[in-house]
Amino acid sequence: MEKILVVDDEGDICMLLKRFLTKNGFEVETAQNGKRGLLLVDEFKPDLVMTDFRLGDLTGSELLVSIKKKLPHVPVLIITGYSDIKTAISVMKQGAYDYITKPLFPDEILVTVRKALADAGADAETSTTETRSGGNRKAAKTVSGYVIGQSQVSDELYRQIDLVAPTNFSVIIYGESGSGKEAIAHEIHNRSPRKNKPFVAMDCGAISKELAGSELFGHEKGSFTGALQTKIGHFEMANGGTLFLDEVSNLSYEIQMALLRVVQERKVRRIGGNKEIDLDVRIIVASNERLLESARKGKFREDLYYRFNEFSMEVPALRDRRDDLMLFAEAFLQATNEELGKNIKGFTDDVIMDFMTYEWPGNLRELKNVIKRSTLLTNGEYIEEKALPFEIANFQKLREMDEEFGTLPAPQPQADLDPNPSLKTVANEAEYDMIMQVLRQVNYNKSKAARLLNIDRKTLYNKMKQFDMQ
Repeated sequence: MEKILVVDDEGDICMLLKRFLTKNGFEVETAQNGKRGLLLVDEFKPDLVMTDFRLGDLTGSELLVSIKKKLPHVPVLIITGYSDIKTAISVMKQGAYDYITKPLFPDEILVTVRKALADAGADAETSTTETRSGGNRKAAKTVSGYVIGQSQVSDELYRQIDLVAPTNFSVIIYGESGSGKEAIAHEIHNRSPRKNKPFVAMDCGAISKELAGSELFGHEKGSFTGALQTKIGHFEMANGGTLFLDEVSNLSYEIQMALLRVVQERKVRRIGGNKEIDLDVRIIVASNERLLESARKGKFREDLYYRFNEFSMEVPALRDRRDDLMLFAEAFLQATNEELGKNIKGFTDDVIMDFMTYEWPGNLRELKNVIKRSTLLTNGEYIEEKALPFEIANFQKLREMDEEFGTLPAPQPQADLDPNPSLKTVANEAEYDMIMQVLRQVNYNKSKAARLLNIDRKTLYNKMKQFDMQ
C-alpha cells in the first residue's frame, strides 16, 4: 500500500484528505505544521507528500527543500490558493511535482496523486547510487542520477543525446514500453542550455480526450462545466524549458489540430481565454509505434509528425543491451535495499544466467519489479533462483519445450464441433487450446501448468475433466 503524508495547518483539510485518500487505497498520515511533517518524513517514509504552501512555521518552499534532501525521489504536491499560483510554479522549479489549487476537488486530487506516484516509479527505473553484485561492477551515473550503460549500444545512444541536447530541435524518441524513454528525454533536457528551467512530462495515454486540452493548454475559470478555477496548462508550466509528451499518438485528432497550431505559432491560449501567451518551449515526444505509419493510417496528423521530426532516436529494448543488464539490475537492487531496509549483496550465478537468458518483454520496468519482488522474498545475502518468478527461472526449459512441441497442431476438443458456434463454444475451444499448450510446455506437470495458468490444481483437474482430457 502506497503511503501519503499530508501537511496542512488546517485540521479540517488534513482530516478530509486522510479520509478520502484512505478510502481510495492509500495509507495516510497528517501533520499540522512543517516541523511535525519533517519528523513524519523520517518515521513514516512516505511515497508522496502533499503540503500547503503557507504553513505556520515553515513555507512550502522550505519544507520542499528539506524533504528533497531526505527523500530525493519522493514527489511533492503543493496545495495553494489561486493567488499563490505564480509562487507555486516557482516552487515547482525547485523540485515540486505539481500544485493543487483550493478549493480541493477529489477527482482532480486523485488523478494528480496517481500520476505523481506512477512517474516516481518510472524515474526509479533508472535512478540509483553505486552498488555491486556477482561481477562487482559499478554502475556509472549521469549528473541527474540515471545509470549509464557500458555497451556499444549505450555509447551510441548517449552520443546522439550529446549531439542533439545543445540544440532546440524537437525530438521523437521511439522505444518499447518500459524501455526508459522519459529518462532519455530528461537527460536531453539536463544536458541542454535549458537544464535550469522546468522539465514537464505528460502521459498522453493516461488522460481522457475531454481532459487532454485542459492539461496541455490550461483553462480559464468558468470556461466549461466543472472549470471552477483557472488552470495553468503543461505548455505554460514548461515555458522556458522542455515539454515531454509520452505516447503522443494517443492524443485525439482534435487535440492534435490544436497542438499543431501551438507548435507552429509558439503561442498558447487557455481554453475559454482571450489572451495569447508567448511560448519558448522545446518539445520532446515519445512513442512505441512509428508516427509516420500512424499518419499513413490516419491516426496521427502527418503535418504534426513533420513538425516533431527534426531529430529522432531509438531507445533499444533491454534484450538488445545485455551488456548493460546487470548494471541496471545492481542499480535497482541498491534502490530496493534502501527502500526495504535490507542489505542484499547481489545475485547468485544461476540468477545472473536466468537474467541474461530471459527476453524481458517489459524491459526496465519489468526488471525493476522482478528485483523488488525478489528482494522482498530474500532473507540471505544473495538473491537466489527460488525467489524469481516461475517464467524467468524456467525460461530456458520452457523455450526448449516450446521448440520441441510448439509446431504440433493443437488437438481439437472432443465435443462435436458446432457448424454455427456460439460465443460460449468459441471460448471453450480457446480455453482447451490454452490448457493443452501449457501442459505440453511443462511436460504435462499439472502443478507447473496450474501455476502458469494462474489457477489452482483442483480447477485445472475440473477443466481437464470437462474437456475429457486424458
